[in-house]
Amino acid sequence: MSFWSAMVAIIAIIAFANIRMNRDRYRGNGQHDRADHDAAYTASLEREVSELRKRLEVLERIATDDGETRRLSREIESLREK
Repeated sequence: MSFWSAMVAIIAIIAFANIRMNRDRYRGNGQHDRADHDAAYTASLEREVSELRKRLEVLERIATDDGETRRLSREIESLREK
């Protein structure tokens, strides 16, 4: 999976989570006992978002890894020598 494909997938997941959060927040069905449910649901979504952020950090680290730049530098130098 390329870097940009991973970014699109992560953004889609975050957008989906935001849409679900907003849909449930503004549903307004008049139930008073939903406060506990909403708090638990919000906490679970916050955990999910934090896990997605951790995954995004790993993907960014992989995409900007020094190994890739060193490999490209070696290839460029080998082409210059020819």
